[in-house]
Parts: sequence; structure tokens; C-alpha cells
Amino acid sequence: MTMAGLSELLVSALILIGAFFLFVGSFGLVKLPDVMRRLHAPTKSTTLGIGSLLIASMLYLALLRDDPSLHELIISVFLFLTAPITAHMISKAHILRNRALQQELPQPPGDEGWATLDPHGANETRLDPEPTRSTNAKD
Repeated sequence: MTMAGLSELLVSALILIGAFFLFVGSFGLVKLPDVMRRLHAPTKSTTLGIGSLLIASMLYLALLRDDPSLHELIISVFLFLTAPITAHMISKAHILRNRALQQELPQPPGDEGWATLDPHGANETRLDPEPTRSTNAKD
């Protein structure tokens, strides 16, 4: 088998792997029952699927077209860095908005609360309290 044939085989395998992961992530997004599970499926598998397709594109351009490009690699790195952060922020917002879910959380060790449920340090005393407005003050 020639180098071009091996390159085509590698690119084709990466495309199939990427398509599989994209399908699994999309299927999970549609079929899973609640927000946290629906968030998990696309975050993990779709990120791998798009990353695989981008690497296949990069290899295709470099090995078969002799036109190497690092754009796909930069996009892949950016995607792998930002997808988990985005999923974390969405799940944190979901927990903050859903009071019933907050009641299901186990008690944290010690006498501290969960940092997610206390985003602005409400348990700490404020050094610069906000001024209160008197009800009989004239405007």
C-alpha cells in the first residue's frame, strides 16, 4: 500500500470515528431525560467527534494536498479547552436555578456550604455594606 493510500485510510477512519461520536452526542442530547445528562452527552462525545473531524481535515490537507494548515489544530485545542468550562458553567447555573436539586445535594464536610450555592460569599461579613435607604428620606 502506498503512502497516499495509508493517508486516505487514516483520514477516512478519523472521519468515521468523528461521525460516530457526533451521532452519539446528538442522540444523547435528544433522548436523555434531564438537563445534566443532556449536557454531558454532547460535551464529551461531540467534542471528540468535532476534534476528530478537524484532525482528519488537517491530515488531509497536509498529507494529500501538500498544503499544511494549523487552523484546524488551533480550533481543536480551543474546543478541547473551552467545552468543559462551558459545560461546568451551564451545570452551575442549572444548580443555582433549581432549588429542588439543591436539596438533593449531600452535606459538605465541615461547617462550610457548597461554593456553587454561595457564589458571592454571602456567608462572609461585608467590609463595605451597601447603604440602606431610609423610608422617610426626601428625594
